[in-house]
Amino acid sequence: MANKKMEVFVNLTKNDTVLALEDKILKGSLVFDSLNPFPGYYHELPTDADSIYIYMILAKQYPLEEILRATQNIEKQYDWNFDAGKAYITIGTTSLDAIRLRHLPTIDLVEKIQEAYVNQGINFLMNKKLKGKLEARTKIVKFLNLEELAPGIYVNADDPTFAYIEISQYLDAEDFIKVSMDVKYNWEGHEFDAANASIYKNGKLSEVVRIRSDKMDLKYLHAVQKLYEAKINK
Repeated sequence: MANKKMEVFVNLTKNDTVLALEDKILKGSLVFDSLNPFPGYYHELPTDADSIYIYMILAKQYPLEEILRATQNIEKQYDWNFDAGKAYITIGTTSLDAIRLRHLPTIDLVEKIQEAYVNQGINFLMNKKLKGKLEARTKIVKFLNLEELAPGIYVNADDPTFAYIEISQYLDAEDFIKVSMDVKYNWEGHEFDAANASIYKNGKLSEVVRIRSDKMDLKYLHAVQKLYEAKINK
């Protein structure tokens, strides 16, 4: 039988190191480039576009449906290949709303994409004085197409270097870091990056760990899931 495919709503939270861009953006706007989007994974991933993660800071909090509507209109109008999700960024005591872009073929598109969003009524924060390299806490919300490999184990149907494994309980940021470090210290398989996440499917919220690696199969993911459960329940 073919694996079950489904569309789910995902919340994902992680730490990130970002750099405020000074060119190739709308003049006066605040845009961050993620310097290390997958800190637990140290190999080069397949394409250059996978390494570009951009946060375009919004002028205000827009409802998710407005961001989705604007994105769909831009995709219809332009022949651009990118993925957009809504993000919330915390830097120190500063909280910011953003559009997170990935799968950009080149960073040169950022200013054009900003202009396209402005034409759709989505405006960006201007003249905010944040410069240089900064440590950030980011939360991304978006819809994903997943393929279920086994109960509680899913792979991104559009990018198989991402997988999601269900865990038995919610972990706050501090506990997630502790458990993930414990897993890493006891893991002998191919390395991976992990992020704290949840997925909403079939009317139910499930706690998951997002796994990023270029060498994944069901046996590998089941072993990671089993180790997480062991460390959660120790």
